[in-house]
Amino acid sequence: MRPTLLFALTLAATPALAAEPMSGPEFDAYTKGRTLYYNNHGQAYGVEEYLPGNRVRWSFLDGQCKEGSWYEQGRFICFLYEDQPGEPQCWTFWEEPGGIRALFEDNPSATELYEVTDADEPMLCLGPDVGV
Repeated sequence: MRPTLLFALTLAATPALAAEPMSGPEFDAYTKGRTLYYNNHGQAYGVEEYLPGNRVRWSFLDGQCKEGSWYEQGRFICFLYEDQPGEPQCWTFWEEPGGIRALFEDNPSATELYEVTDADEPMLCLGPDVGV
């Protein structure tokens, strides 16, 4: 077989490189006005509501919601939440055929989340703790 043909066949058999991570404007266009549910290793992980002005509301599906905001920093989309104002949580997001995928700090051994489009749980935010 000729080397040129062999090289072409090798390229054709090689999986495509992963797409570039989403930019801030791409992330905003995909999420704004939506409520997305996420799984981690097939288990329900949490839900985030994406509000105008880069604001968000996050819950681990436990009724406790955290208000926050997001911003773009390099290849990351970083989130700041009211309970940890000085500790950004930065993720890399990719748009894939089944939804978006997020990798914490772009670290392959860290938390990886997948958008779930058919989650049964509604986003539930209970009011502040009420004393008796």
